[in-house]
Amino acid sequence: MRFSKLRLNGFKSFVDPTDLIIADGLTGVVGPNGCGKSNLLEALRWVMGENRPTAMRGDGMEDVIFAGAASRPARNFAEVGLHLDNSDRMAPTGFNDSDTIDIVRRITRDAGSAYKVNTRDVRARDVQMLFADASTGAHSPALVRQGQIAELINAKPKSRRRILEEAAGISGLYQRRHEAELKLRGAETNLARVDDVIEQLASQLASLARQARQAARYREIGGQLRHAEGLLLYLRWREAEDARIAAETELADRTRAASEAERLARAATGARAKAEETLPPLREEEAVAAAVLQRIQVQIGALDEEERRATAAIETLQARIAQLEADRERETALNEDAGSTLQALDAEETDLNDAGEGFEAAIEAASVEAHDAARILQDREGDLSQLTEDVARLAARHQSAERLLEDAQTTLTRNEDGEAKAAADAEAATGDLTSAEAAFTTAEAALATATTAAAAAEQALV
Repeated sequence: MRFSKLRLNGFKSFVDPTDLIIADGLTGVVGPNGCGKSNLLEALRWVMGENRPTAMRGDGMEDVIFAGAASRPARNFAEVGLHLDNSDRMAPTGFNDSDTIDIVRRITRDAGSAYKVNTRDVRARDVQMLFADASTGAHSPALVRQGQIAELINAKPKSRRRILEEAAGISGLYQRRHEAELKLRGAETNLARVDDVIEQLASQLASLARQARQAARYREIGGQLRHAEGLLLYLRWREAEDARIAAETELADRTRAASEAERLARAATGARAKAEETLPPLREEEAVAAAVLQRIQVQIGALDEEERRATAAIETLQARIAQLEADRERETALNEDAGSTLQALDAEETDLNDAGEGFEAAIEAASVEAHDAARILQDREGDLSQLTEDVARLAARHQSAERLLEDAQTTLTRNEDGEAKAAADAEAATGDLTSAEAAFTTAEAALATATTAAAAAEQALV
């Protein structure tokens, strides 16, 4: 396994990608101070796993990134790649599957370093062990830096031994021995912890046995509980199934009822449409009936007014009849007095006739009384004529009311199928007219009675 090429990109002074070909034999790098010869050695150390910033002559590992110059801006990363020739297949087992090995280390500001071997991400420890197995590495004495020769001359035996072990090719064994010793010490520590754990587990064994019994009892009870829950769920499922079947049956019944109700609703809608079609003529008839009813009500009001006037006239006539009766009684009394007077006069006339002259003054007085009786009779005849005219007027109004009643009955008979309210109002109007007829009949009876009484009075006067 041999180094064949070193590639630098952004590492310290190598801002541009730079390849250093390491050919067979000796390869020398010659140049003035500050041209970057030491940077090549530090790049080789860095790619082989050096993690000390002081070994890179910096305060931090990010100092290896090109920091910029007057004419060049700073870089954000640095990358170093080392190409190894593995044609003799001397690499460790994990990296010995190809003839070449490319090791790349890349550092990015604020992100840290990353290693890749043949484009595969690896750990820094893997790269360090790769070079340790090859008896080299970042701390190999073969990498001589400035002042290292003087350090080797003045080195202690232990440091010299390390140089000899590396020259003998056993430094990697020491590295693996060191790792094995660390693993053994870790195993011893783990065994001690295992003993402690065993003691703790022994103390917990009784508790675990009790818990095991409880767990077995818990599993048994849990099985019984699951069985009971299964039975309960089955019963609930059966109840739910029965409820579902009942609900489906009820739903079917409700659906049929809803269909029937919908059919009835459609029929009712059709009937309503037909009724709405017949409604305008009925409304017209209702309007006509309302007008007729209003007219009848007006006529009824007029009839009521006439009835009141007729009642007043009847009362007046009755008062006059009473007065006439009183006058008749008075006239009867006067007639009786006159009759008795006439009889007396006749007797006196007979006596006078018998006696002769001298009785002319008594005859004149009887003539005056006869004239007075005739005048009273003429007044009674005038009153009787007035009563006769009043009866004739009432009879004419009665005939007019009968004609209006006949017209109202005809109109109500024609519209009684279209409007019940108008019929009821017409019936009420008919009742009012009947009352008016009864009142008029009563008035006629009273008038006939008054006429009879007047005739009787007139006859009595005669």
